[in-house]
Formats: sequence, C-alpha cells, structure tokens
Amino acid sequence: MLNPSLPAVADLENDFLPQNLPPVIDAHVHLFPDKLFEAVWQWFDTYGWPIRHRLGSDAILSFLFDRGVSHIIGLQYAHKPGVARDLNRYMASLCARHDRLTGMATVYPGETDAAKILIEGFNMGLKGVKLHAHVQCFDMQSQSMKAVYRACSDHGRPLIIHAGREPKSTAYACDPYLICQSGFVRKVLQDYPDLKICVPHLGADEFGDYARMLEEFDNLWLDTTMMLADYLPCSGIPDLSDLRPDRIMFGTDFPNLPYAWDREIKRLAEMSLPKTLLSKLLYENALELFKIHLDPASNLG
Repeated sequence: MLNPSLPAVADLENDFLPQNLPPVIDAHVHLFPDKLFEAVWQWFDTYGWPIRHRLGSDAILSFLFDRGVSHIIGLQYAHKPGVARDLNRYMASLCARHDRLTGMATVYPGETDAAKILIEGFNMGLKGVKLHAHVQCFDMQSQSMKAVYRACSDHGRPLIIHAGREPKSTAYACDPYLICQSGFVRKVLQDYPDLKICVPHLGADEFGDYARMLEEFDNLWLDTTMMLADYLPCSGIPDLSDLRPDRIMFGTDFPNLPYAWDREIKRLAEMSLPKTLLSKLLYENALELFKIHLDPASNLG
C-alpha cells in the first residue's frame, strides 16, 4: 500500500553501469508524450513519490543508452478510451528513431475496435502489449480482455500486464486487491497456453504464488522492477536464485523513480549471482520473450 506520499531517497548515482556485467536490457521503461508524462508525474507527486529524473522520452532513451544500457523495452498504457492509437503511433515513431528500443502497444480494454487497434500497432512494428490493471480497472475474465488475449496470442505478441496487487493506492478508481489476484492470472495462463504473459514487480505482493506459477507454466515471465531497491513496503520478496532462471527479467520503472537510476543494478551486481543466471536475468530472457534480433555491429542493437 502506498502511503502518500513516500519520500525521495537521496542516494548517489553513477554515470555508468557497474563493471563486469553482461549486456543489460531494461525491460521496464516508461515512455509517454510530454503532456501525459506531466499528468503521470503530477499523480505521483500527490499519491506516490517524488520523481527524480523528469525527462521526455528521447531524453530518457539517451540517458540510459549513454550510461551503458544496451537495449530498452518501452512501455505505455492508455488511461482512457480513444488515446491508444495516438500512443501507439508515438511509440512507433520512437522506435523508428532509436534502433535499440523495442516498443509495446497499448489499448484501453473494452474500447471500440480494441483488437483492431492492437493489430494496427503490431503492423507498425510494436512487439507486444502493455496494460495496467490498477489504472485501467478491467476484469481479467471479461470479454473485452479475452479480445486482447486472442489478439496477442494469434499474432505471437507477449502481454505485459500489471496484474499484481501492489503497489496499491487509494487514489485508483478500483481496488487492486479485488481485480488483481494471482488466481485470475493462473486462469488466463491455463485458458491461453500460447499467450506469453509478463507480470512486473515479481507479482507483488503474491510472491509465493507467482514463484510457483513460474514452475508450472511455460508462458509466464516476471520482471524485477522496483523489487531490488528496498524502497516499497513489501515483505517476502524472493531470492532471485530461488526463481525459475529462464523466466525472470531485469526492469527498473525508469524514469518514474524516487531514487538513483542505477540503485537496483548496483545491488544486483553485488549479489554474487552465478554468471549464467545473471546473463539470463539481464538480457537473454528478454531477447527470447521480445524476439530481439542482435546486430553484430552494435551493442545489442
């Protein structure tokens, strides 16, 4: 639960990634048009935490690439009906300018022509879909969501869905504890075995359930976003070495962070994880899920 507003952290940050790491793909970076970013940050100022780096999308990408990040998965979500097409065009334009960016499409579940909007996004080169249950307030078993599942499954695109219950805020129009439960995700995984789903934040706060589902379902991934930072009031965060190694990806939530951009990657570098696990976590699993093709002439380009 967020207790508005959580504090900023005055930790120091470096100008480059820690040494001796494999290539790093940040699988959870938010990219929005400027006006929408301003609205997001205003929400965080009131209900979440202070944002340290308030940058536009192109500046975000330059910031991370200049500091050694090899590739970025760009995420967005439609907060109301009627904006998804413009957001998808915006993301596609960013991808056209930045060859080390893999962009996700979005849609507002239940809006007119939702599946068509997603397919249009796929045809523009977007490689998956991002939804946020806390913001969009959808029922995961609704007909509108089934249309999204089918569109992703039929076109071989992964679905990144904030389906965990935390971080919860009373400012949301719906109660995440009612609409976000691990059992709901389990049902989708069972009903759509060809649909690849990634749940961010290691499934917070139902960590144990999601760890067990990783072992049971080959079509489930998790990302580590904000769970390595020792910032959110979550208990029971699992040891990464105890999770299925080929289904966990590194992500940060940049730029919507109250602490150093490299806080989590520095902590990860200090964990003394086996090199094989670190490589899977930092880039190999993302390469597989998002079908990123390496350019030998560039750094994971």
